Amino acid sequence: MTLIVIMILALAGTVAISRLLDSSRSRINPAYEEESLYLNGNTAKRLSLGFNGMVADWYWMRSLQYVGRKVLDSKQGPMLDNLQNLNLKLLAPLLDTTTTLDPAFTEPYEYAAIILPGIDTEAAIRIARKGIAANPNSWKLYHQLGYIYWQRGDYATAAQTYGMGAKIPGAPEWMKAMKAKMSLEGGSRSTAEEIYSRMLEESTDPNVRAMATVRLKQLDSLNQRDLIRKVLVSFKAKRNQCPASWQEIAAVLQTLRFSLDKHGSPLDPEGVPYHLSNDGCDVELDPHSPIPRR
Repeated sequence: MTLIVIMILALAGTVAISRLLDSSRSRINPAYEEESLYLNGNTAKRLSLGFNGMVADWYWMRSLQYVGRKVLDSKQGPMLDNLQNLNLKLLAPLLDTTTTLDPAFTEPYEYAAIILPGIDTEAAIRIARKGIAANPNSWKLYHQLGYIYWQRGDYATAAQTYGMGAKIPGAPEWMKAMKAKMSLEGGSRSTAEEIYSRMLEESTDPNVRAMATVRLKQLDSLNQRDLIRKVLVSFKAKRNQCPASWQEIAAVLQTLRFSLDKHGSPLDPEGVPYHLSNDGCDVELDPHSPIPRR
C-alpha cells in the first residue's frame, strides 16, 4: 500500500509539474509558435521540485513529438539525419533542457548527434560534450561526438575523438580501428559503411536503427551502380555502342551476383529494378525506389 501511495503521489506530482511548466510560459499567438516556448534547463530544474527524471522524460517526449509533428506536416518523407528543411529551431533547446534535468539520460544525446548536425552543428557538439562531461565513462558518447565531426567533414577531430573514446575501459576494439580509418580515409564510402554499421549494431533507438539501415542500403546501391557502370563501359568498348536493354548484359550481371527480375533488370537493395539511362550508357534508381538520392 505504501508503494502504491508513493506511485500515485509521484504521478500526481508529474501532472502538476507539467501544468506548472506550461502555465509558466507566456501565452502567445500561434503564429509565433516557433519562438522559445519552453523553459531553459536551469529554470525547469528549479521548478521540478525534485522530480527531475520525470520532468526530463516529459521534455524528451516533447522533443520527439516536436520532430514527429514537423515530419508529418511536411510533404516529403525526410530521413532522420536529413531534416534541414523542417525549421527545427526548438529542438536544440528541448534536448538541452532534457539533458540538464537528467544528465545521465543517454538517449537524448544520441538523438542530438543524429539530427542536430544538419540543423545546428555547434549545438550538436555542445550537447555531446555536455554528455561526455556528465558521463565520462561512456565510450558511446565519444562515438556519437565522432559521428558529428565526421558529418562536418572534420576527419582529424573525429579521429582524435574516437581515439579518446577507445581509451575508456570497456570500449570495443573497433573504436581504435575507427580512429585509424578516420585519419586515413575519413571521406570514403567504406568509412560511412563502418559508421552506419556500428550505429545499427550499438543503438537501441528504433528510429536511429531504421535510419542506419536505409543509409547502408543507399551505400550498397552506390557500390552496385558503380559496378554496373563498369559493365556498361566494358560493353561499349567491345560493341562500340551501349546496350539497348538489360538482357544484353544480364549474363555478366549474374556472374557478379546481382539479383535480376524476369526481364534481366538488376534490382537495387530494396528489390526495385534499376533503370538504364543516357541511351543505355548509364544506370539510375527507379523514381519509386525508397533508396535515398542524397
